[in-house]
Amino acid sequence: MLVHSRTGKWATWAVFFLLFVPLFAVPLLVIVAASFTTHWSGAFPSGLTTEHYQAATSGDSLRALVTSLITAVSASLLALTIGSWAALAAASLRKRGRRFLDALFMLPVAVPSVVVGLAVLVAFSRPPMLLNGTRWIVILAHTILVTAFAYQSVSAATVRLDPMYEQAAASLGARPSYVLWRIRLPLLLPALTAAAGLCFALSMGELSATMMLYPPDWTPLPVQIFAATDRGSLFTGAAVAVVLMGTTLLVLLGVSRIRTRASYR
Repeated sequence: MLVHSRTGKWATWAVFFLLFVPLFAVPLLVIVAASFTTHWSGAFPSGLTTEHYQAATSGDSLRALVTSLITAVSASLLALTIGSWAALAAASLRKRGRRFLDALFMLPVAVPSVVVGLAVLVAFSRPPMLLNGTRWIVILAHTILVTAFAYQSVSAATVRLDPMYEQAAASLGARPSYVLWRIRLPLLLPALTAAAGLCFALSMGELSATMMLYPPDWTPLPVQIFAATDRGSLFTGAAVAVVLMGTTLLVLLGVSRIRTRASYR
């Protein structure tokens, strides 16, 4: 919409395809093609089959998918709650206090996720908070890793809020709690849904910290993909990866639809 000339539009589309196709589309298409093949010894795959998807949607893979969904939903809700309240609290602080909170919440993404996993493992492997060997340590690590994104999304939206609505409600005698629940949070709903979708997607694909923490009875799908490819089952791993991508995409489309409805209210 910012380019008005026909030549400029064609040039923009050409640059888009030159960047998008080799960097994003081709690797994803290769994974999809590998999930339907039995052999790939040349430039193109051969031997079409759907057997890999039977393994990817049953048994251990299906349990891993359910595990990933529960972990991602739990971590997203916790991160959204913690990050949103922290962002709302930071909006009322002075500049130095906001900077401190920004640094505090961005610290987990400023270091490799494997460092976060090691920190969680060391901190919660002895009483009184003994979580090692349970599903809760995985959910906790995912929550720590994605809370920063929820905090940043809500913080950015909070800065853009027009204070006129809150001031008008307060001048009419509305209590601070009423202003928060009936005015501020509804105005932030598009940002909240966007943050929830981002947290969910990041949690669904998290591997590094998860590899250090997951117990045998709580194996997320990225670990299942790594295990399949590590033992040489590349095509089955590709099918499991497609299932992971498809599930994440469906959830994100649902969140996007909720966000669109919230934006038009």
